[in-house]
Amino acid sequence: MPSVTDFRIGQAAALLGVSDDTVRRWVDGGALAAGRDGAGRLVVDGAELAGFARRQALAVADPSGVDRSARNRFVGLVTAVTADRVMAQVEMQCGPHRVVSLMSAEAVAELGLEVGSLAVAVVKATTVIVETPRNQP
Repeated sequence: MPSVTDFRIGQAAALLGVSDDTVRRWVDGGALAAGRDGAGRLVVDGAELAGFARRQALAVADPSGVDRSARNRFVGLVTAVTADRVMAQVEMQCGPHRVVSLMSAEAVAELGLEVGSLAVAVVKATTVIVETPRNQP
């Protein structure tokens, strides 16, 4: 099993979707622990960064009020609907994530989905593929 990676400030910022300066402010303010690598550069331990990312993630409240077994719910806005007589492709922007669903054109009409609609994408998958970078330290 590979050891946990240290991430330089720029890498951590890219993974969190913020600027390098924001990560430095978090480190300086004590919100994110960092150390120095062998070259003296400021780095964040991968496990620390993962925990911080999880704590920082702000889930948008699910407006549907429905209880369900699926844990992967993404609240967002419909950004595109492409439909023919039978099938439709619905694209949503859920925070930084683009979610695409294929469904019947009838379902699109019944749900009233159109560009700008608020919607919740619910994902229940038995297969999730996880990849790692080829040149990971």
